[in-house]
Amino acid sequence: MKKSFVTMAAAAVFFSTAGAAVQAEEVTVQKGDTLWKLSGEYDVSVEQIKDWNSLSSDKIVVNQVLDIHREKAHTVEKGDTLWSIAKANEVTVKQLKEWNQLKGDIIVLGQKIVIFPGSTASAANEGGSTVKTAESQPVKTASEGVLKELSVEATAYTASCNGCSGTTATGINLKQNPNQKVIAVDPSVIPLGSRVYVEGYGEAIAGDTGGAIKGKKIDVFMAEKQDALNWGRKTVNVKILD
Repeated sequence: MKKSFVTMAAAAVFFSTAGAAVQAEEVTVQKGDTLWKLSGEYDVSVEQIKDWNSLSSDKIVVNQVLDIHREKAHTVEKGDTLWSIAKANEVTVKQLKEWNQLKGDIIVLGQKIVIFPGSTASAANEGGSTVKTAESQPVKTASEGVLKELSVEATAYTASCNGCSGTTATGINLKQNPNQKVIAVDPSVIPLGSRVYVEGYGEAIAGDTGGAIKGKKIDVFMAEKQDALNWGRKTVNVKILD
């Protein structure tokens, strides 16, 4: 979306959270039921049922209660990004890539993105976390899952310049969400969609890019122009949390 700290240039981005309804339910095993039969009835795989219920074999017994999480599918529409889809469904971009066997961040119109709502808990146990706004997430310390730490040059910007859309590269409308903490990054250094902790700024989402933001440089979003001017240019420490 940008830029100097009062000059931003980004096309308006519209995104949709449309998808099949999520259903997670408990199923009581009846006589004649097998994992294969249940997987067909609920349109999930045998391995998913085993994973959701911590089953080490295919054996199930009558009256056993199983958790079944039906697959949710999202059809990519104009303006969608992996980050916006992940945020809307409270999963991580990494999870979406794994579930859909994506090697990059590029998605196309009409593409079906598979979402497994029941897998977020197990992912958290593996060190992942769901994508939420920066304000709602606790700050992690260096001993709590920091993936990378680096020193960068940091400037600041606002969404209030003349002609600015206020919409970031990942679809965040900063004019409608002035309290959202977002930084502009070079995606080759800090991946878009990453959750980060910036010294002197707090926890934020790497949700924007800028023509002048190359290498170890970031731009932090400020709701007020004076706050951006007061920030100036400084060297800060950044921790990439996920």
